[in-house]
Amino acid sequence: MRNLVGSAAVPILVTGGAGFIGSHVVDALLSEGEEVRVLDLLHPLAHGSLPDYVSEDAELVLGDVRDRETVERALRGVTAVCHQAAMVGLGVDMSDMTDFVSHNDLGTATLLEALAAQRFRGRVVLASSMVVYGEGRYACAEHGEQPAPPRSPANLDAGRFEPRCPRCGNSLEPRPIGEGAPLAPANVYAATKVHQEHLAFAFARETGVPVTALRYHNVYGPRMPRDTPYAGVASIFASALARGERPRVFEDGRQRRDFVHVRDVARANRLALSAPEPYRGALNVASGTPRTVGEMAAELAVAAGHPSSYPVVTGEWRAGDVRHVFASPDRAREALGFVAEEDFDSGMRDFAALPLRA
Repeated sequence: MRNLVGSAAVPILVTGGAGFIGSHVVDALLSEGEEVRVLDLLHPLAHGSLPDYVSEDAELVLGDVRDRETVERALRGVTAVCHQAAMVGLGVDMSDMTDFVSHNDLGTATLLEALAAQRFRGRVVLASSMVVYGEGRYACAEHGEQPAPPRSPANLDAGRFEPRCPRCGNSLEPRPIGEGAPLAPANVYAATKVHQEHLAFAFARETGVPVTALRYHNVYGPRMPRDTPYAGVASIFASALARGERPRVFEDGRQRRDFVHVRDVARANRLALSAPEPYRGALNVASGTPRTVGEMAAELAVAAGHPSSYPVVTGEWRAGDVRHVFASPDRAREALGFVAEEDFDSGMRDFAALPLRA
């Protein structure tokens, strides 16, 4: 990768461009002939060094998005910003809180402040997440759509995992969630993603700069980091299989999620950056086909050649986890022409065949 040199315009800045999703965004943009600059901290929780998959055709600024001087240097000459840099995951415990808020919210605020100071007039794409919704959308057979009350520790301990109707106490049926749903973050990471959106949309209102927030659902694919407290569920299961262990699935394994391939996510970013008219607001980025966590773990075991390693359903639960959340992809299709293309079965086979990132 080339170091930042000269003052020639480089149209697109990708923060976090050495990371799992960010590097695929960089590749997608380069494949379309775009000039790309990467700003990345190479945080030790995510990287030991600069990954060898990062393209040499992109320019590199090594530094922290929370550092104003570094950000100003990285923004020199750019006409679009794709903000992927973030600390991800539920967090280990409350001792992570300041790190999440610092990297995600202070980092975003520093970037937006620098953009405003430079009178930036391009477009911004923000990496958001389905975690902003908390619990997904639900309906009661008798009372129609209802908000899902928080699940009590007593019910979870007793294996009663399904949210209950607040009016009659019967189980609620999950439904696809759209972008207009209320935001109800259930953990620290989710709260920081909501705040990132609020900061970005406040910036958009004050400056007139169009901001598109892409709410990624459960992303999987090549270059995922190996098993860490901050890794995605697919990575955690793949790490267990690589150690010869059966994946451990929380609750009863019937939690529904939308698993979307990282190449589809990268394409959604490219479309958001290049659409004839920028979309102002939030869009779900998802496959549109929900699956249970248990199904995904079983599919990954088969794809990895370990069909006997069927997942262990533990019945355990974690504070901050939600039961069901999966997306309606309709608005992204209408606004950007985005439809997920990667096949789940072949995607899982490819994912299982590749080593996870150290």
